[in-house]
Amino acid sequence: MASSNNAPSLGRCGGFVAELPQDAFHLPARRTSVPEARRRASALLHEWGADQPVCDDVELVVSELFTNALRHTASEKVGCELTLFGAHVRIAVTDEGGGGASAPQVQPGSVDKECGRGLFLVGALSQNWGTRSDPGGGCVVWADLPYTAGTH
Repeated sequence: MASSNNAPSLGRCGGFVAELPQDAFHLPARRTSVPEARRRASALLHEWGADQPVCDDVELVVSELFTNALRHTASEKVGCELTLFGAHVRIAVTDEGGGGASAPQVQPGSVDKECGRGLFLVGALSQNWGTRSDPGGGCVVWADLPYTAGTH
């Protein structure tokens, strides 16, 4: 799917922001935080009643975006926000910048390489994704994935 640098406005209803189920957390910028981020995202999606395939896709996207933030920035912490809106779940991962990294983008030929497939996978699993600057100087990478509730 195509990426965009402008995330759409969410939850606007007649001049006020509607309550959307959401959660956010920050973790230290260490490799050990990647599985913790996956675990937190999965637990939240289960709490929201998501189908297992939705949980699996969200875990993969969170893992890829967190890993990119660790590898390509000089962040001390990485943030993750999940928001459920309609038939979508938005994942937004925020780094603190630094490290000379430019805005993330899919690398040509990355599907055939061992490293560099992360954003290709994010694009394949999401209906839309993109980046925007964070007021704190970092970058926010967001992705909207399809959401379906489980049959519990």
